[in-house]
Amino acid sequence: MHEITKLMKWERNEMRQILTILGAAGLLASCSGDSAAPVNTVVEKATALTPGEYELTAKVDELRSTDKTTPATQSKVGPEPSITRTCVGPENAIEPAAFVEAGETCTPSESYMKNGRMNLQYKCRRSGKGELTQMVDGDFEADSFSGQIRTSTYFSGPGDYDLVRGVTAKRVGECAA
Repeated sequence: MHEITKLMKWERNEMRQILTILGAAGLLASCSGDSAAPVNTVVEKATALTPGEYELTAKVDELRSTDKTTPATQSKVGPEPSITRTCVGPENAIEPAAFVEAGETCTPSESYMKNGRMNLQYKCRRSGKGELTQMVDGDFEADSFSGQIRTSTYFSGPGDYDLVRGVTAKRVGECAA
């Protein structure tokens, strides 16, 4: 019995020491002398891209055949990005040519750009092949955007594919007249 009482006293002493150390640490933290009010770090999201010329850098991340034939695209997976320029007009009007291969004609459909988020969808046609869709999903600030471009093809013959490209863009000036 005497051993149990001794053990309980020892445990109480250990607990007191731990609580004393924690209390001292709390006092030191509260007396650090930093009396500045907390800073509100909420960042306003851009409501639109600034019209002008943008330089786009796109890199193919994935390319896969969806019909078990060679994909009918000039794009290749690899470390070399493609760099192009495009104009962004008023009301976030981005030329579809910024996201497609040469020879494709596209019209925007169901696009959304608001509060720093963008989701652009284009229905396209490639002469001699058929239809494809381009979807751009990403984020934007007043003078830049980044995201992923997903391409899916629905050609009348062989060569269907899914393509994923990463894209970044930065405003570089005014558009040429």
